[in-house]
Amino acid sequence: MTLSHDLAGQGPSTVVLLHSGVCDRRMWDGQFHALADAGHRVVRCDLRGFGDTPVDAPHTHAEDVRDLLDHLGADRAALVGSSFGGVVALEFAARHPRRVTALALLGSGSPCMVPSEELRAWGGREDALLEAGDLDAAVELNVDTWLGPEADETARALVREMQRRAFDVQLAAPAEFRPVDLEVTREELARIEVPALVASGAHDVPDFRAVADDLAGLLPAARRVDLDWAGHLPALERPDETARLLTAFLAGV
Repeated sequence: MTLSHDLAGQGPSTVVLLHSGVCDRRMWDGQFHALADAGHRVVRCDLRGFGDTPVDAPHTHAEDVRDLLDHLGADRAALVGSSFGGVVALEFAARHPRRVTALALLGSGSPCMVPSEELRAWGGREDALLEAGDLDAAVELNVDTWLGPEADETARALVREMQRRAFDVQLAAPAEFRPVDLEVTREELARIEVPALVASGAHDVPDFRAVADDLAGLLPAARRVDLDWAGHLPALERPDETARLLTAFLAGV
């Protein structure tokens, strides 16, 4: 299947925006048209199980992105990934290195990430709420955890809506349709040689700040940026500033 997506811009370079695990493609409202205005052909998609893309079969997110690029006739693209979207971007780059021109990773996870006891405990709280059928409380847990102090009520309301949509879609899917994770090693990540922006927020969960430090040392052409104002989702917390950050990075690629 083809992932649900939006297109903007007519530039020669393609940029793909990959959302976080608590969001869908709407999280890029503040950057989508700004990047198109900067001269890029911009694609934002809903990964399977998010937004308008259903879970209809076993799947691998990185291969779904490959199929989307094939559908659009894009041989190569810069990948911008937030959190879980960053994991998908890294998996794609490890498996299809010749199809990637650059990586911009915002509060990204890593295919090699080992969660701390604190993050595992947080996941246990979320699982318990979902098993109890208290989706509203599970949504609020995510909103409170992943948005930093700069997020206004509009951003909180949007994350609330996107996360609830993701829960509804994923919980309705048969267990056999769960995503199949790619096994990507640190050695494979170290061979990703394209320019990489690795940004993290000072108010983010410590696990993701540690991932940013690790990726900055592991990716050969990485540039580390610390956002002293940001939590886990800078694209929603300061949309204009994040758009400028991405535009400047991609202009230099």
